[in-house]
Amino acid sequence: MIPLNVTVLSAFLVFCRIGGCVMLMPGLSGHRLPVRIRLFVAVGVSLAILPLLFADMADFIQSASGPQLLGAIPSEIATGAIIGLLARFFFLMLQTMLVASAQFIGLSSMMGLPEEDEALPPIATLLALTATTMMFISDQHYEMLRGLVASYRQIPIGVGFGGRGALMQAVDQLSAALMLSLRLASPFLVYSLIINFAIGLLNKLTPQIPVFFISAPFTLAGGLLLLYAMSDQLLVAFISAFGAFLKLG
Repeated sequence: MIPLNVTVLSAFLVFCRIGGCVMLMPGLSGHRLPVRIRLFVAVGVSLAILPLLFADMADFIQSASGPQLLGAIPSEIATGAIIGLLARFFFLMLQTMLVASAQFIGLSSMMGLPEEDEALPPIATLLALTATTMMFISDQHYEMLRGLVASYRQIPIGVGFGGRGALMQAVDQLSAALMLSLRLASPFLVYSLIINFAIGLLNKLTPQIPVFFISAPFTLAGGLLLLYAMSDQLLVAFISAFGAFLKLG
């Protein structure tokens, strides 16, 4: 008969890793989702996967000392947080790419790294929300849960948080997400270079005519047509790359 305190501590240690991941994972970590809902999700997922991990948790708790148990709490939180952050990198780079693409076709002001509480351009908000919805529709959030359970085989309870390895993995994943976002934004970048070069050339040929202001509606119309033609392929490519990361990463 396993003591009650062992069961409670096992559930709490599982909640530490799950809660750290839910705090940063895409789709659930936005400020628009109430903290209470995120807490309930983390508690529900922790109780759901506790039977799969209870034996290892109980063995660790019964054999660990007090300092080891206290040290396991921040270690589990950091492990879950880095797992959620690696997945969130994709959506942060997607938002940055969408803001850049909106600026390329004249739908927003100067480009910058989007903040969590900052309003994105309407097109960027629409496509980012669509990508998040596609993540849930395609059941990729279940892949994240599978990865969390599998993480206990790679980083067992009590091993400790490896800061150097986590930092290297975060840098590699951020680089991969950045390269993906650049590939997705490349059609809009090429369009912006061509159209602005043509407008600049016309402005040099006819300096007495305000070509830039006259061409703004046509630049926007061409950008919207390009966005209409590329939006479905853009989202499919992003979701496919994100799904490959969840399965292999």
